[in-house]
Amino acid sequence: MGSKKCEVCDEAKSKYKCPNCFIPYCSSVCFKKHKEIPCVKPEPASEEKLASAQALHVDNPIYVDEPSEALNQSQLESIASSTEILEAIRNKELQKLICNLDDSLDAENELDKAMEKEEFRIFSEKILSIISQ
Repeated sequence: MGSKKCEVCDEAKSKYKCPNCFIPYCSSVCFKKHKEIPCVKPEPASEEKLASAQALHVDNPIYVDEPSEALNQSQLESIASSTEILEAIRNKELQKLICNLDDSLDAENELDKAMEKEEFRIFSEKILSIISQ
């Protein structure tokens, strides 16, 4: 993702964006703080502004074959507020695996490699458990 600063704490590098208003944040703590005040989706920009913004910012595209497979707001919030997930992501090896996956040009291959590691498999199972509730 981009190298912007977290707009909640204004200290750390942002790793995520609010799915509703797209404000960058760095952690689930900042996400929770951001969500204390309801946010709104930004109004669509003019086509000219949108085209210039897209030319400046290149991000890893996200493709979903089936829109019903995308996580909804409630599922994302459940993951962000899970103490199990918060504890899991403190693991340095897991952090490294997630960063490698995020930075990879071949995400599918990197995901296959990550799934061979027990800590990533357990982390994935925790997330699947949370979103299936």
